[in-house]
Amino acid sequence: MSLKIWLDGQLVDRADAKISVYDHGLLYGDGVFEGIRVYAGKVFEGPAHLRRLYDSAKAIRLEIPIPPEKMMAAIEQTYKANNFTECYIRAVVTRGVGDFGINPRNSKAPSVFIISDLINVYPKEIYEKGIPVITASYIRNHPSAQSPRIKSLNYLNNVLAKIEANDAGVPEAIMLNHAGNVAECTADNIFIVRGTQVQTPTTCDGILEGVTRKVIMELCAKNKIDCIEKTLQRHDLYIADEMFVTGTGAEVMPVTKVDGRVIGSGEPGTLTKKLIELFHKHVRG
Repeated sequence: MSLKIWLDGQLVDRADAKISVYDHGLLYGDGVFEGIRVYAGKVFEGPAHLRRLYDSAKAIRLEIPIPPEKMMAAIEQTYKANNFTECYIRAVVTRGVGDFGINPRNSKAPSVFIISDLINVYPKEIYEKGIPVITASYIRNHPSAQSPRIKSLNYLNNVLAKIEANDAGVPEAIMLNHAGNVAECTADNIFIVRGTQVQTPTTCDGILEGVTRKVIMELCAKNKIDCIEKTLQRHDLYIADEMFVTGTGAEVMPVTKVDGRVIGSGEPGTLTKKLIELFHKHVRG
């Protein structure tokens, strides 16, 4: 059965889900998106994802043509049409069809499309072993250029950092900000553990405020685990007792090596494993 894609108000077959080559999302990366998971037939943290989507659109002065409740209804319609109970959702809003030239006034109507599909997830044994990462030479967006808090279609610096990770033979790369402090990975937020305290970069450090990151911080508070936001430097990574990354795709993934340096014992730490367990219980609850 061909996958159904929601495109500007209609479900169409995947082969027919096409946008114009004049769409400014394609020509200039002018648009926003969200990646969302469905667990056991339910959209995970749907309101938080939609809030970030609409905030990102507002930040780039892009008016999404449907209200959040209709966007959620479209998301549910899409994955149910494909008979998914466990899947990944990609919701995208572009500036729409325009002409050559970056002036957004030339795009008369935004375009919205929603994809539901399966994603490649890390095998279980990777979560038991953890992953190695590197620090990338490419930095996160400077806040005076384009706010890194906007989840836009402009992902080229993240892509280039991912290429560096590929070249190094590791699955992820940590990106620093313009001041040389730790921001986040190419597609995930980062946490370290020092003693019994969980630490993660602040919103002023060049991060995208991840939905899974928020859930982990809430789980820490609920379970009386000390968790703070603070500016971290590369030095803090190297001396961490534990490390993990969080994201819609990765969920909660232990990190056991950074730039060839072993983190802690070289195995997923006690707090990391506890948070993985708490997260899995939470998404099924």
